[in-house]
Amino acid sequence: MHKNLSKSIVAAAMIVTSGTTGAVESDQPVMIQIKRLSMDTALTIAKTAIDACREQGVQVAVTVVDRGGHPQVVLRDVLAMDLALEVSYRKAYTAMTFTNKTSALEQRFTGPFSVGKIDNVLLSAGGVPIQAGGETVGGVGVSGAPSGETDENCAQAGVDAVEMDLEMASF
Repeated sequence: MHKNLSKSIVAAAMIVTSGTTGAVESDQPVMIQIKRLSMDTALTIAKTAIDACREQGVQVAVTVVDRGGHPQVVLRDVLAMDLALEVSYRKAYTAMTFTNKTSALEQRFTGPFSVGKIDNVLLSAGGVPIQAGGETVGGVGVSGAPSGETDENCAQAGVDAVEMDLEMASF
């Protein structure tokens, strides 16, 4: 009985060892580095977007999401509607997820069971991805202006304010 048990343990150990050896010998790294926005950078994006809309006489809500789609900074100007908070989040989430401006996605998913019907996805102008060194590190969404085009211009102003810093930090 002990011989059979010993043989089973040795066989199991060999299988486990061969499986882990294969993983170590593969081209995959043991750990990876993930670039993330600092809170200060996300805040600069959001505040610049608010200021850009204020210059046009519009009060909006702005959400900056991280690369996982989680809100990192949320700002709502004094007179922006409460609904603008949820809409700005969805625009930011969509821009980050699809790594594209949300205005470019408006006509992309029009079928009744398309991706556009998934929770948190909003195919309406006003969301812009945040990229650094070719990687998407987040998204910014703006809501509350009379048009999605204005929302998007304000979101883009936020990204433009930190674009050089993001590119320099990606090296």
